[in-house]
Amino acid sequence: MKTLKREREAAAPPPSKTDMELARIAQRCIMEALDRSKAVKIKLESENGDMPPIELPPASLRLIGQLLGLMSEGRPFTLMPEKQELTTVEAANFLNVSRPFVVKEIDAGRIPHRMVGSHRRILLTDLLEYAKQIQASREAALDELSQLSQELGDY
Repeated sequence: MKTLKREREAAAPPPSKTDMELARIAQRCIMEALDRSKAVKIKLESENGDMPPIELPPASLRLIGQLLGLMSEGRPFTLMPEKQELTTVEAANFLNVSRPFVVKEIDAGRIPHRMVGSHRRILLTDLLEYAKQIQASREAALDELSQLSQELGDY
């Protein structure tokens, strides 16, 4: 009988203070260049001309600028395709809840999914939307509690 082994992805080490500062400077340069440019494409060239120039769409440099911003703050990030599907275990880890909770939410129709054989798969975009809705309902509940507290004079 064959056993399937799933390789774990290694997390990159946190950036050093020097890397964070370089990322901050690079992000500022990229974003300032993009703010001044109305170009449809941007050409990158090496200083000594040993590499052929490449052309990039400005949207790709905006994305790189956003990533550099996260890096400059020392915040971890993960890039995933928009159509990425997650297992219930991965979704639970993403939401920081238990797998049975995710299954319950799926069964209640609150998290869209599709079946692959007997396994549930959840689109990352659907999970992000669910997380946004949960956060909004939590904030509304906190606002209501705060308002009730003020009405009762329990600041």
